[in-house]
Amino acid sequence: MIKKYFRRLESIIALAQSLMTPKQFLFLSSVLTGISCAFAVIVLKTFAHSVFSFATYINGILKLSFINSILPIIGITLTVFVVNKVLNGSIQKGTSQILYAVAKKASIIPKKQMYAQIVTSSLTVGLGGSAGLESPIVITGAAFGSNYAQNYKMQYKDRTLLIGCGVAAGIAAAFNAPIAGVLFAIEVLLVDVSISAFTPIMISAATGALVSAIVLDESILLSFKKQETFDYHNIPFYVILGVLTGLAAIYYSRNFQRVEHYFAKQQINPYKKALIGSSLLALLIFIFPTLFGEGYESIKTLSNTDPGQLLDNTLFADFRNNQWVLLLFIGATMMVKVFASGLTLGSGGNGGNFAPSLFLGSYLGYFFSKLVTLIGLSKLPISNFTMVGMAGILSGLFHAPLTAIFLIAEITGGYGLMIPLMIVSSISFAISKRFEKYSLDVKGLAKKGHAFTSNKDSNILSTLDIDSIIQCDYLTVHPDENLTKLVDLISHSNQVVFAVVNNEKDLVGVVHFNDIREIIFNTYRVKYTFIRDVMKVPATTISTLDSMEIVMRKFETSKSAFLPVLRDGKYHGFISKSIALEAYRTKLRSMTIE
Repeated sequence: MIKKYFRRLESIIALAQSLMTPKQFLFLSSVLTGISCAFAVIVLKTFAHSVFSFATYINGILKLSFINSILPIIGITLTVFVVNKVLNGSIQKGTSQILYAVAKKASIIPKKQMYAQIVTSSLTVGLGGSAGLESPIVITGAAFGSNYAQNYKMQYKDRTLLIGCGVAAGIAAAFNAPIAGVLFAIEVLLVDVSISAFTPIMISAATGALVSAIVLDESILLSFKKQETFDYHNIPFYVILGVLTGLAAIYYSRNFQRVEHYFAKQQINPYKKALIGSSLLALLIFIFPTLFGEGYESIKTLSNTDPGQLLDNTLFADFRNNQWVLLLFIGATMMVKVFASGLTLGSGGNGGNFAPSLFLGSYLGYFFSKLVTLIGLSKLPISNFTMVGMAGILSGLFHAPLTAIFLIAEITGGYGLMIPLMIVSSISFAISKRFEKYSLDVKGLAKKGHAFTSNKDSNILSTLDIDSIIQCDYLTVHPDENLTKLVDLISHSNQVVFAVVNNEKDLVGVVHFNDIREIIFNTYRVKYTFIRDVMKVPATTISTLDSMEIVMRKFETSKSAFLPVLRDGKYHGFISKSIALEAYRTKLRSMTIE
């Protein structure tokens, strides 16, 4: 019955495609992608909120966080089971895979990502894993956009644009923040789009936010109503908060990867790894129950008039009215959050770092402002610092200051905090960028040589395959031969440069036609001049392992038109600068989204 419904819907969409112009169909597609992503968000958020409410209810009866500690073990173990039995033993995590798909896979994202992320992240995060749902939401949205475009035979540019639509709709629906959704898609993923490409992305983001607002209960979303007036006298403290959030973003990024890499290196049964990691996570959640799940409920509590509620049903419940104990609890929770998230994802769970960044930022903002207030240095608006801190960590961790600024502005219901948001986000971004070249999600790609940044040239060069432009059919000569053979080769080929190799195929030099132009017209000199006498050591060589960015840099520094290529230390062929530039121009045309 369901298949029949979807086939009928596909027929209607196909008919619409035949009657519309490509641009009109793209606008329709952006709406449909936005609707699909919004319902994926609704499913994930509703499930996660229901489990949290259930755990909170049980904790109210038991008066201690037993259920909070048990559920993550179940959730991560079930996630590993699904990955191994249903998803062929692997699942990609993090938004970096979207960047890779756009650049290296012609914007083709596997169909299984349309459901794999929803199932696994709902088990992990929904059952208490200390991670976020936004990354799985974004990947699911991108998969919807990509597979929709594939189904209706849309071109690469439109496929890429619909991936951006899916990403924007996912973020917009998750936070009811359409502007932040658009900025996230462009600032983090599609770093090179024209102004005209904004329209479908905005349509999709607005659609996702609208559907989410209509269907999803507002209490499930992260939103704040309490906001104090901005006082310019507090600007020095916001500057300090910007520095602290920048350093905290570096702390989180480095320690998260240490934990995740530690688990990745362990060659043990995946179920054993899941049990070890989730058990350690359970211990942390038992001590710090606010680490359970996304943590959005505790963020809301933190910004309310009675943050002492965070200590209810914990080991520290007797001190709920002691502000110093509460402050220490919040500070300790803030520091161990990174390890909770690392254990969640490293042991086999699925989720992202978007929610943890907001969690860490809110706790740091509260901790700093409350500490300043308690020691009597100044009376700061704690709720404002709690919200602005989120923007600081988000900006520093993802290198996305615009997304951070407008996300917090939208979920707080106004732009009264725009100035402190801009101050904290920009300072945090500057500090994080100084010590961490790549954002958290792009680090993995960078280590594999597939880093994508806001530098358009670097992005395009990183997508070019060096093997596709190496010319391996160039004729070679031996150093002990005279120029007679070389002249014969020149007369029967279009080559202007020749590699000189010995019997072991080692490159010993190169001969360029221009260097022997005067000699080849003198028969005597041709006969009695040897290759070794006219060859030159190449200015530099290229390895087949070099990236195209390195190749172009070598062309620039050597001022050469041809450079020899070595594979495993042996001569392999030549790369022509003109062919490399033509490949760049071709790729540039195909990647420009209009």
